[in-house]
Amino acid sequence: MQEIHLNGQSLDIVKENVLKLKQLFPEIVTENNIDFDKLRAVLGDYIEKDDESYRFTWYGKKDAYKKSQAQSTGTLRPCKEESKDWNTTQNLYIEGDNLEVLKLLQKSYENKIKMIYIDPPYNKDKDFVYSDKWSDPIKEYKRITGQVDEEGNILSSDTESEGGRHTNWLNMMYPRLMLTKDLLTDDGVIFISIDDNEVDNLKKICNEVFGEDNFVAQITREAIKGGSVSKNIRNVHDFVLIFAKQIDNIEFSGIEMAGLELNLEDEKGKYAKGRELNKWGAGSRREDAPGMYFPVKGPNGEDIYPIRNDGSEGRWRLGKQKMTEIIENKDVIFEKRENGSYIIYEKLRNDSPREKQFISIFKDEFINAKGTEEIKKLFEVERGVFDFSKPVNLITAFLIMAASKDSLILDFFSGSSTTAHAVMQLNAEDGGNRKFIMVQLPEPTDEKSEAYKAGYKNICEIGKERIRRAGEKIKEETGLLAQDLDIGFKVFKLDDSNLKKWSVDVGDDFYKEDIETQNAILSEKLGIEVDNFVEGRSELDVVYEIMLTYGLDLSYSIETYDFNGTNIYSIGSGALIVCLDEDIRAELADKIIEIITKEEPSLVRVVARDLSFVSDSDKTNFKETLKNGVNAYFEGNYDKSHKQNQFKFITI
Repeated sequence: MQEIHLNGQSLDIVKENVLKLKQLFPEIVTENNIDFDKLRAVLGDYIEKDDESYRFTWYGKKDAYKKSQAQSTGTLRPCKEESKDWNTTQNLYIEGDNLEVLKLLQKSYENKIKMIYIDPPYNKDKDFVYSDKWSDPIKEYKRITGQVDEEGNILSSDTESEGGRHTNWLNMMYPRLMLTKDLLTDDGVIFISIDDNEVDNLKKICNEVFGEDNFVAQITREAIKGGSVSKNIRNVHDFVLIFAKQIDNIEFSGIEMAGLELNLEDEKGKYAKGRELNKWGAGSRREDAPGMYFPVKGPNGEDIYPIRNDGSEGRWRLGKQKMTEIIENKDVIFEKRENGSYIIYEKLRNDSPREKQFISIFKDEFINAKGTEEIKKLFEVERGVFDFSKPVNLITAFLIMAASKDSLILDFFSGSSTTAHAVMQLNAEDGGNRKFIMVQLPEPTDEKSEAYKAGYKNICEIGKERIRRAGEKIKEETGLLAQDLDIGFKVFKLDDSNLKKWSVDVGDDFYKEDIETQNAILSEKLGIEVDNFVEGRSELDVVYEIMLTYGLDLSYSIETYDFNGTNIYSIGSGALIVCLDEDIRAELADKIIEIITKEEPSLVRVVARDLSFVSDSDKTNFKETLKNGVNAYFEGNYDKSHKQNQFKFITI
């Protein structure tokens, strides 16, 4: 049994990198430290020696890299009252500075994100919100969001000059992208929207972060109609950069990456046969989604219903409004079966397929105006509450390309939550179980904006409300039940750690004393009763911080057991058991063993408050009872080799 003490800090990325180096090259370790001379020898000719060799650099790059490695002292606090379907949903909405949030997600979501889509600031204006104060990023985040005032509360050691517009943007993007790579699965992909201002710089830093061999494509998208004149050229487009974590592992579906066979043509131009609009496989019966069974007009004006191959009533993939729209726009292909029923396909257009050009998106349905119109209809307002939102079907196209039906999707510049909307929409269409994590800084809306006038004081309020409205609309259109479509989300908010940061010098002998003496020393030095939790924090706040520390998915359900007024929390079917009571006695260990035996986990982590045992003897007996009980449980269910390091006792 290992005993560990939590310190309220996120994953130590530097330490993890050192461990990876040691595993790869054990010969470079000397007295538990990295011998760089040996490392250079191991790497041989691959060490760069010439200062004038090709590289991409800028002022502040080293500090930006350090920011990606610095441990966060923050946590994510649950907010049930702003969530939807808290007890059942597997989706997350996180409010906070995405740099700190990405650090906090490292352990729980390492190698678990199948697809990332982000739409970061395009850097058209010098002033953008992500300032990344070096000394205290959590305090700076609170200042931005109005949680602290300006009167001397910000203490920054960042005395460097501000730098140019491109420099500031690069220093903002670089550490965030560094943190995304380890989150992606080995076959994961990141899509990044950008325009002419920073597309070249973005591609260079992505080449460095992901490796230029993992560049997939650069998509050109028609963003606006008309556009603005720049040096006699009318700008109407922007771009999407696509990088893979390991390009050999990816296999895009839905549209061919190169050499798309455009063997059909109509008045709009060349096209290829796309996805079937009839739903097949699991969940394809009429009773599975009654709202998706309806007639559409065929080529001769006759009513066409979704019919399965066996002749029974089926369902469409798209809702009635969308199906009607694409049929009226003549963007479908009708094929008649021998029995007289129809299969309907989408038309996929591409004017210029070329090598490593994934798809050139010059279609009205992908322009920004469509995204704005979607929000106006959803919020039932005359004018948009969010400008420049991407259309849902743009993100849907990326999901079809890169995300399987059970994928986890991350958007850490989530804005109005278009990505969440697209995930729910596609799940409704194809019966998928994709899950999303949205991250957004609660940037205040302008008091003169339509959003502010409508009552939305920050961007997060818009994003959360959109998910609520979009989910209900999708459910209504499809007739799907709550158990068949996850339209909920758990809200978490970035804050300082729930654990107090003791700043008193207690001396080297402090931890050798018994609990009563430790309490007396702390009470005398601090002048307060001993309590290592920040005032105002709930037990649930602390439970979720522990989950992050030990790499558990935040969507896991938490089972609460009440033993004579003492709460014991079981997470991950007994993999993590937490007791935060202030009066722990030895006999509570027997109750925890009962939970472990019932839940049958393959590993056990038990967490308790270090200074809350009634006495030293209670703590000793508690630990001994736990160790014996867990060992007996493992011996009865697993072979001897499994028992090693599968049980840890953790104090906070």
